[in-house]
Amino acid sequence: MKTILIIEDEDQIRDNIREILDLSDFNTLVAENGLEGLELAKDKRPDLILCDLMMPELDGYSVLTKLRQNSSTATIPLIFLTARSERSDLRRGMELGADDYITKPFHPDELLKSIAARLDKQSIAEQETQQKLNTLSNCISLSLPHEINTPLNHIIGFSNLLIEDGGMLSNAEKLEMLEFIHQASLRLHRLTINFLLYAELELLASNPAKIAALRNSLTKNDVKLDIENVAVKIAKDTNRYTDLSIEISDAIVRCEPDRMRKIAEEIIDNAFKFSLPNTPIKIIGNSRNNSFYLYVIDYGRGMNNEQIANIGAYMQFERKMYEQQGSGLGLLIAKRLVEIHGGEFSIESIPEKQTIIRIVLPQ
Repeated sequence: MKTILIIEDEDQIRDNIREILDLSDFNTLVAENGLEGLELAKDKRPDLILCDLMMPELDGYSVLTKLRQNSSTATIPLIFLTARSERSDLRRGMELGADDYITKPFHPDELLKSIAARLDKQSIAEQETQQKLNTLSNCISLSLPHEINTPLNHIIGFSNLLIEDGGMLSNAEKLEMLEFIHQASLRLHRLTINFLLYAELELLASNPAKIAALRNSLTKNDVKLDIENVAVKIAKDTNRYTDLSIEISDAIVRCEPDRMRKIAEEIIDNAFKFSLPNTPIKIIGNSRNNSFYLYVIDYGRGMNNEQIANIGAYMQFERKMYEQQGSGLGLLIAKRLVEIHGGEFSIESIPEKQTIIRIVLPQ
């Protein structure tokens, strides 16, 4: 049974609403003013709040503002009850996060239909959130252990061989094993760096003041050489230098060099990782309209619209069909970095044909 909090300073209206809701099998809580209602909302966490707009001490706007500022009450649907129906009042309430308005006097059916619509919407939102959490949990359980165990097994296995049988191995064999250990260590190191960076960016993305301060402190840097160096290194590391095509004009961008290199590394690495050898990787960069446009194009596996929409931490698509490295953090880190720097990140893809990652950064 759903619980609804009624915040209304007029006794008769408050009692009438409570009677309507009681007859419709709702649990009800009542408050005679905004202060009392705010405390009840924090303490009881109702499923929905009906709040009068004009009240002494704390009006409806102030109640809504304080509710949205508190993490425990921020998502509770709120419907304003008001005798005022001016457009400016409606707009202000919606900007603050109100879910609906009901103008007094109202018919019981109007009230109940509005409540039902908001509760249904809230239920759908909660189901979607739970589904995303379940998906994230499944992705972590499938991806993260593999990403940690595979390089660890290489490190442990080859180091044991060197310890136990080192005297019987040739220098060439030892060198090969050390190379495997080194590559596995680099893979673990990158996973650790990406995990820490992802956590840092998520915290930063939730703090508008810090984002504003970051953007105000940015200096302008030439990015052409950084992007080219990153692309060439990845192409050589994957033995696909001949697949690489670079056409980048000189460009000054408001992005720190290390962040620009990280953005380039993740999107270019993704292009090589999910396309076959002997297929082209094109990197195009140019300036226009006070912005720098960077395109990374591959002709590999591609993604459908649902997969593009679901890009996120530890998200790897069709893992059972394709064996691959990566925690799924790369594209999300690149996207967050671009957005934090005031830019745009988008993906266009045709499954099994082509993927274009487009980045726009301010100059």
